Amino acid sequence: MLIKVGNDLFRILELHHLTPGNKRAHIQVRMRNIRSGMLADEKFRAEEDIERAMLDEREMQYLYNDGDHYYFMDTSNYEQIHISHEAMGESKNYIIPDAVIRVEFYDVEPVGIELPPTVDLVVKETVPGIKGATASAQVKPATLETGLVVSVPSFVNEGDKIRVNTETGEYQSRV
Repeated sequence: MLIKVGNDLFRILELHHLTPGNKRAHIQVRMRNIRSGMLADEKFRAEEDIERAMLDEREMQYLYNDGDHYYFMDTSNYEQIHISHEAMGESKNYIIPDAVIRVEFYDVEPVGIELPPTVDLVVKETVPGIKGATASAQVKPATLETGLVVSVPSFVNEGDKIRVNTETGEYQSRV
């Protein structure tokens, strides 16, 4: 979720609703400033009004990253934009070059991407599974093509394509 506080845009990273004893309830949030990348912890009371930032979405193709920025191309007019490493957050672990995704804009400024519920990624590195060890569900770490490390069942090998949930970062199935 993106909110507007003053003239700054913040992406909510963590949110906790607290009701301490006989005191008034409040919401404790950890948020990141989209423009500066700074983290902030803030407490909002129930009486405060917070403006939710309205976002526009456009379908764009992911091209590449240069370490600091991720570059996207609008598939309708071939215009290129870039999003900072900080604004991408954990989303960067789920995109591969040439993937078509939806980019979120606030006015004309790109502020992030919307991921599909699942993505299919190739396993680049994992340890071999133990043959015949089926007494319990064994898992092992696997490094995917984007650098993301997930726990996979022992039957998954290097070169396999697996489906990963983008919300939880967990293995779902082999494709």
